[in-house]
Amino acid sequence: MPQPLVHSASRTDEAAVLDALGHRSLVLVGMMGAGKSSVGRKLAARLALPFVDADTEIETAAGMTIPEIFETRGEPEFRSGEARVIARLLDGGPQVLATGGGAYMNAGTRELIGRKGVSVWLKADFDILLRRIRRRTDRPLMRNADPEGTLKKLIEERYPVYAQADVTIESRDVSHEIMVNEVVRALLAHFSARESVTP
Repeated sequence: MPQPLVHSASRTDEAAVLDALGHRSLVLVGMMGAGKSSVGRKLAARLALPFVDADTEIETAAGMTIPEIFETRGEPEFRSGEARVIARLLDGGPQVLATGGGAYMNAGTRELIGRKGVSVWLKADFDILLRRIRRRTDRPLMRNADPEGTLKKLIEERYPVYAQADVTIESRDVSHEIMVNEVVRALLAHFSARESVTP
């Protein structure tokens, strides 16, 4: 059976995205397991931009893993450090920056991303997230007796805030190439819409 054609974004599309982006960062937001790091790496390669993972940078700055930070310092101190690291990283654009699941919930961080970046929400449904999260043991918020209930609560709390992102892409079980193509096209549409309303 012939495989369906994957219509890749053209080099012209990528150049247009880079031109519109300028010195800003492309900031991927969304739940743990939504694919921010994996899609982000492919997107950065497609656009020939650096890829930065905020969680990795936080671990480097703290000298310990995120589960260790949660355990020894608590979530409030982790969130404070997270906000500081992301603020620093946003000065390093243009780049593709993957953020942790809770980062965009910080109003100050959202405001900075709005000024220094373009936000892309990778939106995945409950079943996909749960399946992906169960493969990992390094999710501090999911280390409890009811990970399903915790995930549902986080979705209820976070999705209305994630919805403030500039662009929303449905994260699902398709190839990274398809996801990257969709992100590029959505960014083009976003930039075109902004240009059409600019006085």
